[in-house]
Amino acid sequence: MKKYKHFTNFDKEEKWLNDMAKQGYRFVAKRSFCYEFAADAPDNAIIKVDYRTFKKKEDFEEYLFLFEDSGWTHLSGSKSSGYQYFRKADPRGSDDIFSDIDSKAGRYKRLADMWETMALTFIPILTALLVSKAIDPGVLLDPKSIYYTPGLWDMEGAAFWRAFLFETPFAILRGCLWAIPPLTFALYLIFAYKAHKQFKLTQENKIIR
Repeated sequence: MKKYKHFTNFDKEEKWLNDMAKQGYRFVAKRSFCYEFAADAPDNAIIKVDYRTFKKKEDFEEYLFLFEDSGWTHLSGSKSSGYQYFRKADPRGSDDIFSDIDSKAGRYKRLADMWETMALTFIPILTALLVSKAIDPGVLLDPKSIYYTPGLWDMEGAAFWRAFLFETPFAILRGCLWAIPPLTFALYLIFAYKAHKQFKLTQENKIIR
């Protein structure tokens, strides 16, 4: 089974994954916004999420070994994926993968840095598209400009409606394509802001949940 979701709060994501396990859906892997589950017996699993990327394979393997040595099984995540998912395997161990507030909050800082980097990387692309007029922000003020049929707005009656209805789907597609780059940039900034906010809130919390 696959489910598509996006979380900006790791605690909420962990609770959702643990609730899915209680309902008999064992978390298998995550790819982008897609979570994969396998049908299984209901289980009071404890799943935790970290966010880390690694330049070297050896560093990633050492990271996994430290968690496995502490009683946690790695469920999903790669050297460069960032999101790392662990399931508690040793019932005698701690219920959390973090030993202090700073390490718990640090995953939000790393996540925020990633989204900020994505936004900064996107600025030259967005600028180039605007300068080359590949996207036209003026469309928001003049929607008629995305209709390319010559003399469309001078037509009348049935001729106008035939031409208008024929081109409207293409005009909507052009408008949506132009909106994708600025919306993507805005989303990167929103995700970065939310991660920074959660970083500060976690640091202020004196109890590890």
